[in-house]
Amino acid sequence: MSAFWGELIGTMVLITFGTGVCAAVTLKKSFAQNAGWMVITMGWGLAVAIAVYVSGPISGAHLNPALTIALAFNGSFPWEQVPSYITAQMIGAFLGAGLVVLHYLPHWKETEDAGAKLGVFATKPAIHHTFANLLSEIIGTFILVFGILAIGANKSTDGLNPFIVGFFIVAIGLSLGATTGYAINPARDLGPRLAHFFLPIAGKGGSNWKYAWIPIVGPLLGGSLGGMFYHSAFEGKESPVLVYAGIVTVLILLLSYTLGTKPNYKTAKKNAA
Repeated sequence: MSAFWGELIGTMVLITFGTGVCAAVTLKKSFAQNAGWMVITMGWGLAVAIAVYVSGPISGAHLNPALTIALAFNGSFPWEQVPSYITAQMIGAFLGAGLVVLHYLPHWKETEDAGAKLGVFATKPAIHHTFANLLSEIIGTFILVFGILAIGANKSTDGLNPFIVGFFIVAIGLSLGATTGYAINPARDLGPRLAHFFLPIAGKGGSNWKYAWIPIVGPLLGGSLGGMFYHSAFEGKESPVLVYAGIVTVLILLLSYTLGTKPNYKTAKKNAA
């Protein structure tokens, strides 16, 4: 099997289990309805572990464009393979979300809330604040890529590394995920969001494209910074691109703060009064 198919199948497995647990907790008349955030984070962590076991020996189990690009910046992955890996990840994510649509077929009609249905597939912020939402995704993905590289450096536990990475995802979800739903992976958000947009889901509503750029740009910036920082600080290898990436990140954050959405605290206070 080629690396392309390894990434496609691995990402499909990841999204099938990940969006599957979101559907289980969210959709009406599911036995797991309202099971809570702990179940969601555990579901995503186990989804990552299983997907890494599936595709690791074939493709290295990137399963995430942010990780693929971070490894390319570090020189540990060839740039010419980046487009095929990202294409495979996007197709796999779309197919995984499609399987969840079929699996929970009668539950979509039972669930009236269109926003809840979108939440099965795509992330959204708990508070709409463009700067803070983007920063959350940058921080979460910085830690994700930095942590994966650190775990990978511990060769004595190679066979357990996918399981350890899975629990690492649980830790990120529990500690940092409650602000934006922790996409920390452009394919994880965009692939299922496209599935939500294109597939015939009863009463689905809009796909919230206004927000969709944040779980793409944030992870790409954070993942690249995390990979280059690890490469420079822990492997002792100069990474001049790290400075430029940092400058670009600061500029994008400044633009998001200046031009983006912020909560209307005055209106909130009046409503509370």
